[in-house]
Amino acid sequence: MMTSRLRFLLALLLAPALPAAPFLEKVHLFQEKTDGFVSYRIPGIVVTAKGTVLVFCEARKYSGLDWGEIELHQRRSTDGGRTFSPVRQVAHLGPRLPRNPANAEQPRGKVIGDPGQQTVNNPVAIADRDGTVHFIYCVEYMRTFYVRSTDDGLTWSPPVDITAAAERFRPEWPWRVIATGPCHGIQLRNGRLVVPVWLAKAEGGAHGKAVVATIFSDDRGATWQRGEIAVPNTATTPGMSESTVAELSDGRVMLVARNHAPAHRKVVVFSRDGATGWSRPEFAEALPEPICQASLSSYADPTAPGKTRLLFSGPESLERADGKAAPGVRRDRQTLAVKLSHDDGRSWVATRALEPGPSAYSDLAVLPGGTLLCFYESGRPGATRPNSKRTDWPYARLTLARFNLEWLTAGRDASTPAAPPR
Repeated sequence: MMTSRLRFLLALLLAPALPAAPFLEKVHLFQEKTDGFVSYRIPGIVVTAKGTVLVFCEARKYSGLDWGEIELHQRRSTDGGRTFSPVRQVAHLGPRLPRNPANAEQPRGKVIGDPGQQTVNNPVAIADRDGTVHFIYCVEYMRTFYVRSTDDGLTWSPPVDITAAAERFRPEWPWRVIATGPCHGIQLRNGRLVVPVWLAKAEGGAHGKAVVATIFSDDRGATWQRGEIAVPNTATTPGMSESTVAELSDGRVMLVARNHAPAHRKVVVFSRDGATGWSRPEFAEALPEPICQASLSSYADPTAPGKTRLLFSGPESLERADGKAAPGVRRDRQTLAVKLSHDDGRSWVATRALEPGPSAYSDLAVLPGGTLLCFYESGRPGATRPNSKRTDWPYARLTLARFNLEWLTAGRDASTPAAPPR
């Protein structure tokens, strides 16, 4: 006969697991006007195969503008994002490169940065399943480079110029400005590495008239190829730029792109391989477009093997404090929210505000145990926009949020309505 102790142990093993308590934790990893830099922008984050958290950003030396003296900085965490190593510069530590003529030739008063300054921009990392971390970035929005780390970001290989992949777009789209991502790239199930890019003709401004595409590697980063243009620049989809990608449960790749269309909704396209056969661009009604970068990430739920979820992060606000809310005009960047989908983005069952106030660019990652990470730009009380009295400046610091699915869904079943803002 079964003893009472054995029955008790068996009951414990068979009992359903209690849901975890919701939690949300935040830490500021970069602050404006520290360590000799005016601002830190363009967050990127990946979790390596060993579980190390790597965060990246642009360190802007003399101004908060997109062009000028800009470095790429990194911090590491080996305890799930609770504590981090000191800041260090990574990528492009060698000879300086000339400025991009597309910027230097802008009309008088529009030139950004001073002669001799160098813009190192748009960090994009990919955590390979074999433990390698691939890292792609741009210099002067003109050349693209690749480095890799085989020790979880402790050291990086010398840079390799992979601009040739982007050059192959020129016959179809004679670009003068190129930018990767920003935010993380992805590795598909077949091993392919995919990085979204946007390519601009620099008409009407240094970033003007752009299209969105991808570059990819089928040999673990040794060589890179161009994909097809995913979203063209048309009257329907004007002002294309920053984009993010994720692999869906059926193996398709979903790309979400920033744009200036009057609909003020993200543009979404799909591909079977992340490079070719892109679907017709559509506006995603559930994804607001304040004209700002956003992030996607697939999420393999460790508590439900075989079930893939999709995460999205981006500002929700479609208003402007100054009342200038004409179609295609950029809205105030605030109310950064995270969304959850169980059906590959066809619907979103939960939306929760991470940062109700000023907030902008973001990137998503997931720890091996299922904890969710969002690394994002945030404002702070009293932070003001340079040369203005407005206090809605969303770039005062870079913040890492750690939270779980229970917080995102407010502990409710996936079939219930979206969770209320925090």
